[in-house]
Amino acid sequence: MDAVVAAPRALLGRTIVGPASVRIRDGRIVEVTTGEAPPGAEVLSDGLLTPGLVDVQVNGAVGVDFAEVDAHGMRSVAEALPSTGVTRFLPTLITAPVDVVLRQARAVLAASAALPDGVGARPLGVHLEGPFLSPKRAGVHDPSFMVEPGPDQISALLDDDLIRRALRMVTMAPEQPGGFEAVRRLAEAGVLVAVGHSDATGAQTRAAADAGARMVTHLFNAQRPLGHREPGVPGVALVDERFTLGLIADLAHVGPDVCRLVFNAAGARVALVTDAVAAAGMPPGRYHLGGADVLLTEDGVPRSPEGTIAGSALTLDRAVRNIVSVGVPVADALASATIVPAEVIGESGLGRLAPGAVADLVWWDDDLRPKKVWVDGRVVFDAEVPVAAPVAAGYATAGQ
Repeated sequence: MDAVVAAPRALLGRTIVGPASVRIRDGRIVEVTTGEAPPGAEVLSDGLLTPGLVDVQVNGAVGVDFAEVDAHGMRSVAEALPSTGVTRFLPTLITAPVDVVLRQARAVLAASAALPDGVGARPLGVHLEGPFLSPKRAGVHDPSFMVEPGPDQISALLDDDLIRRALRMVTMAPEQPGGFEAVRRLAEAGVLVAVGHSDATGAQTRAAADAGARMVTHLFNAQRPLGHREPGVPGVALVDERFTLGLIADLAHVGPDVCRLVFNAAGARVALVTDAVAAAGMPPGRYHLGGADVLLTEDGVPRSPEGTIAGSALTLDRAVRNIVSVGVPVADALASATIVPAEVIGESGLGRLAPGAVADLVWWDDDLRPKKVWVDGRVVFDAEVPVAAPVAAGYATAGQ
């Protein structure tokens, strides 16, 4: 039997229109109409209806580090994320020896497969942020584990059937020896390649795009900076329309004025990401990122014991609100967390309210806070229903 959700306003494509209604059948959207709600519709009294948010870079949350995840931990994250509007996410693993990364990836996939139907947000595979990075732009990644992306290392990823089927994204430094050929092989295999933790020059960044790279991981962070003669990674990324720009909009990784600059220059290509770590949704304390200690203090920014920023405690709904707060239109901010990340990882059925798309929906209040969330047409979060799990309940109010 069909279900219909009607809202006074809805995000269709990159435009907010309304009123609008979405008809759902067997977990997918079969019709989207504007105007008066049809008989029998669930009529939302206020706010805005959008597609579910898609986060393509998340290392963990609610105390769970994906490098050490099991089925219970994956379920904790999956149940918590919808309170922030996220309905699909890409578990991300940071730098470790190749054999360790493969073992961690298999554990992520096993934990993902163990998720029951109808429980929370759904993982989309795995994103490897390393180990093919530049020690010159290591951030909190351990340089001793970084390796050049030689043929054997890339074959270790692509020749493993399980890993190959689930590998959605690889962040790498293309200027490393063998890098451009590695970009080419991965892209030809259907893997999204992102330039990140890279000391690439502008010319090398453009050459990476020529080889098939299509994204930049956390623009401005851990990469050769923008110069007025040497554009580095961000300079080329801002003007080369082949690149989608990952942006951590916690206003600590990238300041408010620069976030606005990025949207002014390339707003249609920005994908908001959290780069969240296990500390996200948790009180100040000690957590893990890739098995290493991360400290979350009262300022809300996770750091290594040495003081280097280590991912974020950001939630994607707060990233949207932050971007709106710097002057970006609501529709553009929401598109950057829905249709843009969905498209860059090749998921045409996500991130949009359109016939044939997956029925992942978010009902937002007028302050852009999630009120109700559907995944595959099922309600997985309702702000008016008390949350039993203490961790998930804490995440529901994270970043408020």
